[in-house]
Amino acid sequence: MKVRVSIDCMGGDHGPTVTVPAAIAFARAEPDAQLLLVGRQDEIEARLKDAADARARLDVVHAEEIVAMDEPPAQALRGKRNSSMRIAINLVKEGRADACVSAGNTGALMAIARFVLKTLDGIDRPAIASVLPNQKGGVTTVLDLGANVDCTPEHLLQFAVLGSALVAAVEEKERPSVGLLNIGEEVIKGNDAVKRAAELLRASSLNFHGNVEGDDIYKGTTDVVVCDGFVGNVALKASEGLAQLLSGMVKEEFTRSTLTRLQALIAYPVLRHFRKRVDPRNYNGASLLGLRGIVVKSHGSADAYAFERALKRGYEEARHRLLERTEAAMRPFLAQLTAALPAPAVEASS
Repeated sequence: MKVRVSIDCMGGDHGPTVTVPAAIAFARAEPDAQLLLVGRQDEIEARLKDAADARARLDVVHAEEIVAMDEPPAQALRGKRNSSMRIAINLVKEGRADACVSAGNTGALMAIARFVLKTLDGIDRPAIASVLPNQKGGVTTVLDLGANVDCTPEHLLQFAVLGSALVAAVEEKERPSVGLLNIGEEVIKGNDAVKRAAELLRASSLNFHGNVEGDDIYKGTTDVVVCDGFVGNVALKASEGLAQLLSGMVKEEFTRSTLTRLQALIAYPVLRHFRKRVDPRNYNGASLLGLRGIVVKSHGSADAYAFERALKRGYEEARHRLLERTEAAMRPFLAQLTAALPAPAVEASS
């Protein structure tokens, strides 16, 4: 099955210096991938000179404008219709790409993707979902990770449906377990929004485990953990910081003296495996769920290896027909979700 992925090559902190080499490496690794490299053609072509073996599966789509990392989302949406980000998303809308990957401005990406692709029936707000490693040797899917700071109980129910559908599709689990992130497992714990969300989840047909705490993410207590974007983003950034702290401390301890350096040589295979397991780059690539199209957000500071992992995520979601499977998974919940949606607002023109 040929999977077409559009790439916002100009997005992120490093632009084509990272995105193009990552695309070349991914094209070499995945013979069924067709990549559409969106951005300034001359800059992209200059980095494709040594990719003759993969060139047939790397198409360049010119886009002159670039969305800056600090650009206000409204400005990017209304003022840059020819940006690499906008065109990459348009390719998904037009059916020329099955998924889009960008390391660009998160707010702009969400605003443009929501405007161009629209949300699925029953979904008020898209959510950002990503995976974190757990003690069971697998991953835990967590959402929302920053798209929605203030959430109603109904939004948390929507996120649970979306996260469950994602895990069912990509990890091929029939009924993923869902946990609601809280300050305790007891039913009486949490603020009013979380308590009401728990009631909605218990009344749904989801495989709802109940409340979970922060450490349950890493224990692998549930397949999916749901929270609002404020809590989720803090948890994600704290996790990334802890991984960097542990790696730095281990390196510091093994380089204290000649003896510890020798010990490091002996322990090198174990250290390498440990570093790989905790390396945040392996889990790069957050899914924008709830849209009528597949969009993956890479970390803005990602290097080529990390960006390649984000491409892998977009590719796998498209290959597993995530959009169709999400729509199918949501059908039993449509009445419940639609009833909770606010009256539709008039959409701003672009």
